[in-house]
Amino acid sequence: MGAQRAGNKSASSNQPNKSNTNQSGQSNDLEGFAVAVVREEGRWTVKSLDSDALTSLSAAENALRELRSSGAVFGLLDVDDEFFVILRPAPSGTQLLLSDATAAVDYDIAADVLDALHVEIPDIDPDDLDDIEPWEEGDLSILSDLGLPEPVLAVISAETDLYPDEQLGMIAQRLGFSGELAAVLDTLPR
Repeated sequence: MGAQRAGNKSASSNQPNKSNTNQSGQSNDLEGFAVAVVREEGRWTVKSLDSDALTSLSAAENALRELRSSGAVFGLLDVDDEFFVILRPAPSGTQLLLSDATAAVDYDIAADVLDALHVEIPDIDPDDLDDIEPWEEGDLSILSDLGLPEPVLAVISAETDLYPDEQLGMIAQRLGFSGELAAVLDTLPR
């Protein structure tokens, strides 16, 4: 989210921060969370994913594919409390939604999502990011078959005054797994 960017991202170039390190070469630990959501036999289950799902789209996809459920499986990623990613692996390819395309200037995983969507990284000077209104990229109908219509997800994604965890909480509430999500988030270190 443009107005809420943390100061630990690379501001020296127009390229994404490919190594997730700061200018002194130290690794940056991303805040946020990554969870898998499964709907099987009418019941929701939420499981936390390893923290590498916050930095690697392929790691998040692999973790979701390993769940091997006969029901719907998707991932919710709150990356560094700046933006969210929804991903839903399928045999025909992974459906993706990135809440803030401008995040690809600073974050590897956002750049990976845009790459998978065949969308160019926005040509924005990192110093100007706070002045740019964020926009989503990807499939707004990603959860429509589960009960979250595209127009509703579009409204939630456009709520740039909210933090990503609040937006994902709204999604969970609309779909009916907010209690399961809250229970998992309560167990994660903050």
